[in-house]
Amino acid sequence: QVQLVESGGGLVQAGGSLRLSCAASASFFIINSMGWYRQTPGEQRELVATITSGGRTNYADSVKGRFTISRENAKNAVYLQINSLKPEDTGVYYCKLVADGRVYWGKGTLVTVSS
Repeated sequence: QVQLVESGGGLVQAGGSLRLSCAASASFFIINSMGWYRQTPGEQRELVATITSGGRTNYADSVKGRFTISRENAKNAVYLQINSLKPEDTGVYYCKLVADGRVYWGKGTLVTVSS
């Protein structure tokens, strides 16, 4: 069973930085895209950033200029560098992988930003 394991969340003050990591436990024939989503209580899960196999990135408007997504194909891993954190960035961040015709989600890592 494929697992996505996220790490790097935590409690940080506003203006601080974090680096989230996500690694897949299996290899794939074709990875279409990897990405990060976040969810806060009572809200729907929303896109934060995605990156395709070709390296094309897409960001939510609210994080442009502060977040950077990258991937390491050899490790089937994706990263999210988060800078200039704001309290509204608080939430559970989920890793998503689209590969070989399937969609996989991690269990999430909590990011809490204090003001």
